[in-house]
Amino acid sequence: MGIIFDKPLIGVVMCQNSCAGHAVQSVHNKYIDAIVACGGLPFALPHSLMDAPHLLENAIAVLDGIFLTGSPSNIEPWQYGAEGSEPHADPGRDRLVFALLGLAIGKKMPLFGVCRGMQELVVANGGALWRDLSQQPQLLPHQEDKHLPLEQQYATRHDVIPEAGGLLAELLGSTETIAVNSLHNQGVQQSAPQLRVEARAPDGLIEAVSLIHHPFALAVQWHPEWQLQHSPLSQRLFNGFIAAAAGYHQSKQS
Repeated sequence: MGIIFDKPLIGVVMCQNSCAGHAVQSVHNKYIDAIVACGGLPFALPHSLMDAPHLLENAIAVLDGIFLTGSPSNIEPWQYGAEGSEPHADPGRDRLVFALLGLAIGKKMPLFGVCRGMQELVVANGGALWRDLSQQPQLLPHQEDKHLPLEQQYATRHDVIPEAGGLLAELLGSTETIAVNSLHNQGVQQSAPQLRVEARAPDGLIEAVSLIHHPFALAVQWHPEWQLQHSPLSQRLFNGFIAAAAGYHQSKQS
């Protein structure tokens, strides 16, 4: 008899790092804590799932949702038709995430992405990125000052305007402007036909997207996981995702 989970099992993508000279894959506590706080059971997805046949398919068969975290790394530019190298690349994550998205989208599995996770959803569907937002003078500053304490780095930086009739507005219960943090040096230059733009910053930069004809596939450019307990609006996003994953879990049992 297989293990039966009473909470939705959420696959969480990790990032390649190093610790004391050892190669490690890791995920920030703030992401897994947000999943747990809203009723999900996080399950770390290592890049080595791509190293043997059917490992990824076996993993996704037990999952109820996929959470694409933020990361200091950037998607390799060739993935969206750009030239040049990427000094902050994580090709193992790229390879895993794009395969993972293909399977999860096919299964209509709930998806939620944050920061790099939004960029991954866009690129996976044929969109493109600005590689350096600071080189786009028409845009607001969207990068954090890494010399500041974390509380200041994650402080609200600009407004976001949700689009009427979208999934984001439904979860927030309003199309009123919200204030968000901003910690990214890359952003969406071009979305994709199968994606719906859910929100923009005042400068027009895309801040949230969803996948059309999918029960729940939402991604945002800001970081709602930061101090989730103090933000009812952020809680609505994670609660909506976990509720969708719980529904997906129940559908597999019937």
